[in-house]
Amino acid sequence: MSLILGIETSCDETAAAVVKDGSDVLGACVASQIARHAEHGGVVPELAAREHLKAARPVLDGALRQAGVTLKDIDAIAVTQGPGLIPALLVGLNLAKGLAVGNGLPLIGINHFIAHIYASFLDGGKEELDKPETYPILALVVSGGHTALLLIDQTGKARLAGTTIDDAAGEALDKASKMLGLGYPGGPVIQKTAESGDPSKYHFPRPLTGSAGKAVSPEHKYNFSFSGVKTALLYHAQKLGGKDCILEGQELYDTVASYQEAIVDVLCRKTALAAKDFKAKTVVLCGGVACNSVLRERMAECLAEPAQLRLAERKYCTDNAAMVGGLAHYYYEKRKFTQLDADSYARLPGIAEVPFVKF
Repeated sequence: MSLILGIETSCDETAAAVVKDGSDVLGACVASQIARHAEHGGVVPELAAREHLKAARPVLDGALRQAGVTLKDIDAIAVTQGPGLIPALLVGLNLAKGLAVGNGLPLIGINHFIAHIYASFLDGGKEELDKPETYPILALVVSGGHTALLLIDQTGKARLAGTTIDDAAGEALDKASKMLGLGYPGGPVIQKTAESGDPSKYHFPRPLTGSAGKAVSPEHKYNFSFSGVKTALLYHAQKLGGKDCILEGQELYDTVASYQEAIVDVLCRKTALAAKDFKAKTVVLCGGVACNSVLRERMAECLAEPAQLRLAERKYCTDNAAMVGGLAHYYYEKRKFTQLDADSYARLPGIAEVPFVKF
């Protein structure tokens, strides 16, 4: 058995969780910084770090209290090591190092990207990972920082099948929201605004899908691009609302719904194509943008058999510490610990394998 305390500070949410045996979340606490960053229209790394310093201890105490345990009961300390914002990551990493040293516990640094994938198997779902028929797994990790397809086989070997060549989908949603004066964070407000609009009213481009009549080059078959969609929105909004992109009423609702439709369409087309080509048995949809209801529904509709869609619960789609503590269980089992002089990293490193496959 393992009882692991997970800590997450990769961006603008301070989180801690206690996870038993890699699956059972006994306690979880999150402090959001949305209100602090909303006035800036996006996350300010230095401000995020200061807010993490304020929230870390209350969040940590809250997770332990909810789980009904103390640090004496914990077997290891897990923490997001990267990718993410370095000032924010360092707060969590140094906190974790201090807790590890002070309590004589091993430290486990976690790749945030892989943790998002594992989040779909929390709360009793990890048994699926022990079944050969679950593989290969194709994971679409879609968030403010990532839009990528990771292919995982039955041996645990992994490779990046596709990624964004410019903006991530979440970034495109955030920037659209800022452009149209809708507020921050962009994902939730875009979805809410789109509910009153007609997604077929306006047409926005679907880059790298061949929909414009231009064949997609082989190296971009599973890649994504959202900068062109964002630029098209800018020209559209300026045409209808002037240089300040001031849209109102149904014109605004239809624009947002059509823009969201373009992003969802690209995500679903690319994922369905990759799932078919790689004969994926399981498709995982995870990351912050996976909270979007339209994306969740459309992805379920577009996949062909034998691919089965596995969705992370919404509370595990956004940044959280449960996925960190859950994934750490597999490193703890293998006694693969992180050195105390380890540093954080901002960019996604190459991924050749994942730890949660036992075959």
